[in-house]
Amino acid sequence: MSPIWRYRLLKNSLYAKFANSSFPIPSKSSRQPIRSYNIAACMPEAAAFQGVGDHKGLYEFSINQGDSFWGAVGRQRLSWITPFHTVQNCDLKQGKIKWFEGGQLNVSVNCVDRHVHTCPERVALIWERDEPGTEVTITYRQLLELTCRLGNLFRRLGVRQGDCITLYLPPCPLAVAAMLACARIGAIHNVVFAGFSAEALAERIRDAQSKMVITANQGLRGGRVIPLKTVVDQAVQSCPSVQHVLVTMRTDNEVAMTDRDVPLEQEVMKEDVSCDPVAMDSEDVLFLLYTSGSTGKPKGVVHTQAGYLLYSALTHRYVFDYHDGDVFGCVADIGWITGHSYVVYGPLCNGGTTVLFESTPLYPNPGRYWETVERLRINQFYGAPTAIRLLLKYGDQWVKKYDRSSLKTLGSVGEPINTEAWDWYSRVVGEGRCPVVDTWWQTETGGVCIAPRPADPQAEIIPGLAMRPVFGIQPVLMDDKGEMLMDNDTTGALCISQAWPGMARSIYNNHQRFIETYCQPYPGFFFTGDGAHRSREGYYQIIGRLDDVINVSGHRLGTAELEDVVNQCQDVAESAAIGYSHDIKGQGVYVFVVLKEDADIPETVLVQRLRDMVSEKIAKYAIPDFIQVVKRLPKTRSGKIMRRVLRKVVERKANELGDLSTLDDPSTVQEVIQGYQRLLAEGPKP
Repeated sequence: MSPIWRYRLLKNSLYAKFANSSFPIPSKSSRQPIRSYNIAACMPEAAAFQGVGDHKGLYEFSINQGDSFWGAVGRQRLSWITPFHTVQNCDLKQGKIKWFEGGQLNVSVNCVDRHVHTCPERVALIWERDEPGTEVTITYRQLLELTCRLGNLFRRLGVRQGDCITLYLPPCPLAVAAMLACARIGAIHNVVFAGFSAEALAERIRDAQSKMVITANQGLRGGRVIPLKTVVDQAVQSCPSVQHVLVTMRTDNEVAMTDRDVPLEQEVMKEDVSCDPVAMDSEDVLFLLYTSGSTGKPKGVVHTQAGYLLYSALTHRYVFDYHDGDVFGCVADIGWITGHSYVVYGPLCNGGTTVLFESTPLYPNPGRYWETVERLRINQFYGAPTAIRLLLKYGDQWVKKYDRSSLKTLGSVGEPINTEAWDWYSRVVGEGRCPVVDTWWQTETGGVCIAPRPADPQAEIIPGLAMRPVFGIQPVLMDDKGEMLMDNDTTGALCISQAWPGMARSIYNNHQRFIETYCQPYPGFFFTGDGAHRSREGYYQIIGRLDDVINVSGHRLGTAELEDVVNQCQDVAESAAIGYSHDIKGQGVYVFVVLKEDADIPETVLVQRLRDMVSEKIAKYAIPDFIQVVKRLPKTRSGKIMRRVLRKVVERKANELGDLSTLDDPSTVQEVIQGYQRLLAEGPKP
């Protein structure tokens, strides 16, 4: 995908609507004095930062004096075996990123041991199992014991520093302890979402050259039994590097065991509860995480020790306003970067209590999230817009049935959240008193990069905008000539102008691909692959992937913008917009919509209403040529819409759908195909 991209903002677009709104926070030139407060009470290190008196000053210090900022934060917030001598040594043009050189530490010690010394009986993990009301709590002392036993078992089975272990597990305490045990002995972990097919799992095991796989006999999700061990058995047949498969028993059902298989519970109890941690260099590899690549081959994103841990911990504390004693509820799976950073490493490094959510938002009913909030007294809730839109269509009653008074902050992650879902999340779930932080970041960034918080007290939050860069992140927008767009009220390719500690270091076994993907498109900048709009006040709104842009008669239309308008219809639960080849316009617009359960509107009336809304809120050129109503959209098991499947259907290439192993429900594809054929026969609307 070429990075040469430009999107011209029209006056009647959604972004212009935000830009022309009246914001309580004036632009820099007209900024009024902000009531002073003690910034050092928020971040103690700021007491030593000369001239810093508020969050804006703290952010600017992190950009202009990065070595001083990150050096102070790194020394204060991490426990070092050997102090670092160089804060950063980075050159984005060359793809060279090194932080805290000379320093040595152990991530598991930072996440567990040091908290055991001060508060051994504090709850570290709350395992919200698939079965409601059967949660399990794990203290820091218990987590350390399990981590040490696992580390010793890994060593006994031949795992050495630098070896890779693949985890194919649902969210559970064992999975967290296994990740920490890898970090403790210097092994690399490669967590694969426990919903991938055997073929997809095998591809990741082979690329990572994993020596060991850890799985469960079965998984439970939404009341369904998932045959994890069966999938692993099939996968490892083509993975000669795998020497052992450790099997934990999630259910009571026996599974076939081979000579390669190790009964985990039985063997781990033979090990000692003490395991010496290895001193790891700051830039040693901590983990690999595979993410989709434009070539179709998954790429193993490499994250290292100190920088990643510090960045995930700092953003966890300040983006979500996490305080000691809070219960942090991130409902992401540990198989994704969100689970790594905000279920495991960020909260545990901060000595927090973090929830492991094994179930689904609809099991046993659409009130599951909010019943869990009530029962566990969750203070920060972090979920995906896809789930919020899904629950919105079931109405307010499932939310209001449960006590949500413990909630203090609501978070959104994974894709831009549309304004209707944001409003419902804020007004209904948060009762209008909880800030909604719409976070933008990626697997490659390691942690949140743009979000409404941290910010000065009472700073405005605008629905649908990620808004403000966090510490150390300097976003820039680039035009189609590779030049920086310096003005506000403009749109371009989103890049980051300087390195930060949490960013990925490479693609495993293919650093050249890392350079070509992220560093070469705009030399000297990290290219995110996303487009963004910067408002007149300097706030950022993510448009979406640059390849998620429809070119209609020379006008470039962001799919996120179009979907946001469609989703404002009171009868629509969610939508997906794609472009298709058009003889006259170059590309036409095709929109799939899912209706709310209580929607009672003739399809012809709905279609006309949506066309009118798009015409009014964006432009006539953006009016969809086709609007197809479906019961469900094809999604991965993690809830992401499989847009490539929709594109293939609309391009009449249904026989070229490719790998559907991550598809949650294959029947949705057939429904889409049948509906498309019906609409095609009717022809586009005038």
